[in-house]
Amino acid sequence: MSKLEHNMKNMKNVLVVILLTMIGQTLSAYADEQVSKSPAGAKLYFIEPADKQTVAKTFKVKFGLSGMGVAPSGTNRDNTGHHHLLIDVDTMPDMTRPLPASDNIRHFGGGQTETELTLSPGEHSLQLLLGNFAHIPHSQPVLSEKITIMVK
Repeated sequence: MSKLEHNMKNMKNVLVVILLTMIGQTLSAYADEQVSKSPAGAKLYFIEPADKQTVAKTFKVKFGLSGMGVAPSGTNRDNTGHHHLLIDVDTMPDMTRPLPASDNIRHFGGGQTETELTLSPGEHSLQLLLGNFAHIPHSQPVLSEKITIMVK
């Protein structure tokens, strides 16, 4: 390899490193913009059902929140978020990324504070997790206690 070819190869490698660094910084800044902080003392809880309650196959779930406000997804306001209901979730999702939507992670991005739920008979766990405008949990997650219900 000639000296010119060697210098060109080194220059190419330097440019690739610079480009990758710039992309990484841009992605990091974007990720930081997607993170929301929650105020100290914010609390998420179930109004109903109660822990250990026996419920019909279809039942009402009411969400409670104090110390913050509810805002629909896409609404970027300080100290707000929207509810996500975790059903029979044993391992928490990645708290740095948007929460996936599934049968076990239900999104209430319209700002809903209650829902009607139908579950199979047996024991189930329920937990609430607040997500920000982008469905990402707050940097200090606002998470309810996990409750257990028995479905008839």
